[in-house]
Amino acid sequence: MGKIICISNQKGGVGKTTTTNALAMGLKHKGYSVLCVDFDPQGNLSFSLRADARLELQSSVYYVLKGELKTGQAIQHTELANIIPSNILLSGIELEFTGQGREFLLRDALRPIERLYDYILIDTPPALGILTVNAFAAADILLMPVLSDLFSLQGIVQLHETVERVRAATNPNLSVGGILLTRFNPREQVSSVIRETASDMAQTFGIPLLETSIRTGVALTKAQILRQDIIAYEPKSKAVQDYQRLVDELLGKKVL
Repeated sequence: MGKIICISNQKGGVGKTTTTNALAMGLKHKGYSVLCVDFDPQGNLSFSLRADARLELQSSVYYVLKGELKTGQAIQHTELANIIPSNILLSGIELEFTGQGREFLLRDALRPIERLYDYILIDTPPALGILTVNAFAAADILLMPVLSDLFSLQGIVQLHETVERVRAATNPNLSVGGILLTRFNPREQVSSVIRETASDMAQTFGIPLLETSIRTGVALTKAQILRQDIIAYEPKSKAVQDYQRLVDELLGKKVL
């Protein structure tokens, strides 16, 4: 049975989609079978992985959750990845589903296909609403990308509280794989303070702080805009190399 990994943070712009993309490419290059689930109505992961998320296709995760499409029918096999795409229709789930058990929609949708993949990666929206709760309820492991600044670190508190509520109510087996510092600049003096603060917070909440930090890299943005394999596009990029080290760390520590 494949492991389901959720990449989440309630703040936007912390690198959730980039991290999901890079992990998918890194695991794929190591020979693992990977499915990406775009669970953000913005659909950025779908775009970067060359999925077709046009509304008129009626083939997205939204229709899977509504029960109008089988999960396997929604999977697109692009040159880059296997992905269940998303689009703006997904934002209506909050209002459309108000009944009991709505937090298990994604978990139930993934069950028929989870044995087909080594890893299922879920990219989440920058909010802690019903979509994120669904992702937490479906996941085995949660990864938290956090911008390398002191204000962003404060968001760990709120995210931790949400995780604890989900554990108590819907998914007691949810494991936090670690905090990932993104846009990290080791040349700045404040970087050591940021890492120390992140380490203190991680210890307070019993969450691992991953050894790998992701430096800023233009190649990451370019690869996604051009819809290219992040790993293959510019392998000498420091940020790309960081993500490769991240995959090695997560596998080596058996987080994945």
